Amino acid sequence: MAIINRMAELHDEITAWRRAYHANPELLFDVYETAADVAAKLQAFGCDEVVTGLGRTGVVGIIRGNRPGKRVIGLRADMDALPIEEVTGLPHASKNPGKMHACGHDGHTAMLLGAARYLAETRNFAGTVAVIFQPAEEGGGGGEVMVREGLMERFGIEEIYGLHNLPGLAVGQFAICDGAIMASTDEFTITIRGKGSHAAMPHLSIDPIVTGAQLVNALQTIVSRNLDPLEGLVVSITQFHAGNTYNVIPETAMINGTIRSLNPATRKLGEERLRAMVEMITRLNGATYDLDFRIGYPVTVNETGAVGRALEAARRVAGEAAVNANARPMLGGEDFAYMLEARPGAHIFMGNGDSAVLYRPTYDSNDDAIPYGTSYWVKLVETLLPAA
Repeated sequence: MAIINRMAELHDEITAWRRAYHANPELLFDVYETAADVAAKLQAFGCDEVVTGLGRTGVVGIIRGNRPGKRVIGLRADMDALPIEEVTGLPHASKNPGKMHACGHDGHTAMLLGAARYLAETRNFAGTVAVIFQPAEEGGGGGEVMVREGLMERFGIEEIYGLHNLPGLAVGQFAICDGAIMASTDEFTITIRGKGSHAAMPHLSIDPIVTGAQLVNALQTIVSRNLDPLEGLVVSITQFHAGNTYNVIPETAMINGTIRSLNPATRKLGEERLRAMVEMITRLNGATYDLDFRIGYPVTVNETGAVGRALEAARRVAGEAAVNANARPMLGGEDFAYMLEARPGAHIFMGNGDSAVLYRPTYDSNDDAIPYGTSYWVKLVETLLPAA
C-alpha cells in the first residue's frame, strides 16, 4: 500500500494545473480553453495519439504500453463547471462571473492528466490506455455524445472506469459498490391551466393553485404508497410558480421537479404514477394541463468484475481499511452511466475530506487528495494490464 513516489513528486505541479482550471471554469460543451490545454499537455507528455473534437470538445489521449497486449481500457474525467457564483475568496477562485468548479471536475481533470504523464513516461503495462476528457457532464450529456460519436469503437475500448471526489469521505479513502451506484435523473414541468378570477370570488375560478397543491401532496405518495420501502426512489418538487398579486387567482400554475431511481423498473413506475396523478387531479378540479417529462441520465451501474479490479487498485494505494467495498448508492446522477451502458466498467468515489458539499458556492477540490487519485489511476492500469 503506497502512493506512487512519482505522483508525490508531481503533486505541486498537478496542484497548479488544478488551480488554473478552477480559476478559469467553462460550462457544458464550451470547454475550449480547458480542452486545448489538456490536449497540449497530452502532446507534451508524448502520448502516441491525441484526438480532439470528439463529443464537440472532448479529448482522448492514447498511450501504448512497452509490453505487447491487445486489451484497451478507458479512463475518464469530466472537464466542465457549473453556473454558480463562487464565494470561497481563495487566491485561485473563479475569474469568470457566474461560473464555478463546484463539483470538482477541475480536480478530476488534473488527476487524470497526472496519471497520463506517469503512464507515458513509464509505459509499464501490456496493452493500451485511452485517457478520456469529457465535456458537458453537468446536464449536457457529453458522455452520451462521445459514445454516440464512436468513442468505444474508434479506440477499441473494452472496459471503462470513472472516478469522482466525495466530500465527507476522508482524504485517502475510497468507496464503491457493485451494481447501481448513482441514480437516473428525470425532470418534469407541469403547467396547470385553470380559470382566473378576483380572490373575493373564488367560486368563479378554476383555481390552479389549489389544484397544484393537491398534486404536490399526491406526488409524495408515489414513494410512500406505491413502492417497496426497500427500493430507491425520490420524487422532489423543486419549484411552484403561480400568480403575482394578493387579490387575483391566476390562470395558471407551474410545478417543476425531478424523479431519481436506482433501477429501470422503479424509474418507469415513478413516471407512470406521476402521469396518472396529474391527469386525475387536474380533471377532478376542472383544470387542464401540459406535462413536459424529460428523460435524463440513466442509472450508473457498476459491473461486478470491474468493481473487483477497481477495489484491488484502490487497496494497493490506500490499504484494505481505507476502501469501502459496500458503499451506499447515491441518488445524484452521473452521465458516465452512458459509457457504462456501452462497456463494462466501474465508477469509484474518492475522499475529498471535510469540505463543503458538492454544488455549494464554498466548495473547493481538496489538493491533498491528488496523489491518491493519480496513484489509483496508475495502479488500476497496472492491475488491468500487467506487464509481466
